[in-house]
Amino acid sequence: MRPVRRSFARAAVAVLAVAAIAACGQAVAPGTSSPVGARDPYGAPSDSEGAPVRGGSLVLAMDRDVVSFDPTVQNSNMVATAVYDLLMRFDENGVVKPYLAEGMSTPDGGSTWLLHLRDGVRFHDGTPLDAAAVIVNTQRHVDIASSPANRFARQITTMRASDPLTVEFTLVEPLGDFPVAFAQPLTSGTLGMIASPTELARPGSDIARNPVGAGPFRFVGWQPGASVLVERYDDYWQEGMPYLDALEFRPLTDTESRFASVANGDVDVSFGAYNQELVRAAEDPALRVYYGPGNGGEFLYFNHTRAPFDDRRMREAFIRAIDLNAMAVAEYRGSMSRAVTMFAPGSAYANPEAEQAWPAFDQARSRALIDEYRADGGNPDFLFVTSQNRVPLAEFMQAQLAAVGVDMQVQFFDLAQFSSAVGQSRDFQLAQWVGTFDNPYPAVQRLLRSDGNSNYGNYSNPRVDELLDIAETSTDGGERAQAYQEVELLAAQDLSHMWFSRSYLSTITNRRVHGMDRYTTRDMFFATTWLER
Repeated sequence: MRPVRRSFARAAVAVLAVAAIAACGQAVAPGTSSPVGARDPYGAPSDSEGAPVRGGSLVLAMDRDVVSFDPTVQNSNMVATAVYDLLMRFDENGVVKPYLAEGMSTPDGGSTWLLHLRDGVRFHDGTPLDAAAVIVNTQRHVDIASSPANRFARQITTMRASDPLTVEFTLVEPLGDFPVAFAQPLTSGTLGMIASPTELARPGSDIARNPVGAGPFRFVGWQPGASVLVERYDDYWQEGMPYLDALEFRPLTDTESRFASVANGDVDVSFGAYNQELVRAAEDPALRVYYGPGNGGEFLYFNHTRAPFDDRRMREAFIRAIDLNAMAVAEYRGSMSRAVTMFAPGSAYANPEAEQAWPAFDQARSRALIDEYRADGGNPDFLFVTSQNRVPLAEFMQAQLAAVGVDMQVQFFDLAQFSSAVGQSRDFQLAQWVGTFDNPYPAVQRLLRSDGNSNYGNYSNPRVDELLDIAETSTDGGERAQAYQEVELLAAQDLSHMWFSRSYLSTITNRRVHGMDRYTTRDMFFATTWLER
């Protein structure tokens, strides 16, 4: 689908009215509803739903199509954990625990790590999941620089199988959070999704389109733009699981269509990507919502190497031009969970000084900064790129910028194209994004380090890089927390990004679906899911 470029001079009348009220100094009403709070963010408690029932199939609606099943390819893929499983996983406190593997240990404070595998685990083609299979897969992330897990892999100096079920990793330097690399979902970059080495070595193999993993479901087929089908793997390592016979994933990129499909029963599960889905689902007694705001959220990338946002004055002018109270009313039915920093209040890594350093809504100051930029020969007008699901947000922002004398044009892309092309190309001035995380490593490094592979806005601060290196290598929890707190303050002072809302990544189901097990990123573990019949 081709990108669409539009201006909203006529369409934004209602939004301009909100902006006009704010411009006159009147308070904007906060709305009648409040943000949706956490609701079973990691899934249903195991003892709350009765005995699982075996059999049946689920239809699941994704907000975008799959790009690839190859773990070395950056993309969002809600099917991946059904096919692969993860060697390790996070618990509800963000602590790494064993899953497909039996565990990880370090004998020397983080310089060497031992990955202990379960005996008897087999891939869908019958190949044993052993130390050699892990080494083959990890080497692919070492060799492929564009892999989202390359940052983890390049920390490894040597790998060897100390026995058939144990992999010994020797690292460049101590890394206390190395097990995180094996618990991350595919979207974030992971060493924990292992493909069959037999399939990888087969002439003509293409795991991007025909994956062979060791997860609860084996891959059956993929019709791009239509569906992905997986079926129960009977030799799965967790005895008696999975409970379901099959899963069918359908890409429904239109937000309204996706929500309508789960509300009217056409699909059983919807991976909600936006606030409007979360709020309406939370109000519907026929639906169940799984959601946790987590750290991170919705934000805007400033491109620090392209005008006008290579100039801090224009980043500040933009932030001061956007009334978050008005945004909450216009775009979030008054239910926006506001955010101006990466870490949620109460997090061990949050720094209250960062929020205090954030510029307040102030149109007069915004205009003054813009006038100063113009006087120095700069052009404050720019292009905003976003997904086709964010038309109302674009209308709102365009009206807010018009109120301070800036012409903001908008270009829309479908979600798959936006994620894989626009972000990684870094060919934009301002772009919208969303991302949440349970553990700061490596999400913060990827976003803020000068060489971070999701630092699409090319932000760079040598002190931030230094602190992130400390946070990455230290085995001292207090030292790591202090480093992240300073990073958060520096990023706020630099106006590295504009955070505006906590994440609304939710999972919405009908009441017949049970046994949900998930991350706050929406990535699910499907072995325990069952259907009331």
